[in-house]
Amino acid sequence: MSNTLVRPRRGKIIAGVCAALAERFGLPTFLVRVGFVIFGLVGVGELVYLALWIIIPKER
Repeated sequence: MSNTLVRPRRGKIIAGVCAALAERFGLPTFLVRVGFVIFGLVGVGELVYLALWIIIPKER
């Protein structure tokens, strides 16, 4: 597991939020993306994604 949470420049589709979370917690990126889609369908997935997009810094 990585110590810092940063949005990567590579391996991202929209903003890199799912890629950052997957890397940080050692999960497959696909599972994190599917989780956000499910949360988006039943709840507040979009709002959480936007908030994390603002909060998580870009990789330098």
